[in-house]
Amino acid sequence: MTSIERTAYPQFKRLTSARVLHAFFTPTAEETDWAQELARSPQALFALALALKCFQKMARFPSPEEISQVVVDHVRRCLGLAEDVEPDHRAASTAKWHRKKIRARQAWSMTSPGPG
Repeated sequence: MTSIERTAYPQFKRLTSARVLHAFFTPTAEETDWAQELARSPQALFALALALKCFQKMARFPSPEEISQVVVDHVRRCLGLAEDVEPDHRAASTAKWHRKKIRARQAWSMTSPGPG
């Protein structure tokens, strides 16, 4: 049987370099503003931004257990949140709504023209 690391199913690597964290998991100012408009709590902001960055990198929404703690800590620091803030959508319906908003955002960004 093929190991999971050798499949087309995107996975988190055990060790994530600083370059990968910066390139793929650092929310832009515009992404942070977008997430702040949708989230009603720091926990929801964190969960939304983390889901966005994971979806952008992996083209899927990984379960919380799959996400590397290094990635979680990096996104938390980028958002300026306290260490005790954990990503939490609070309700399944909110998580579903967040995923819908992320998919719409990504679909729009794939079809919109780039800068001049």
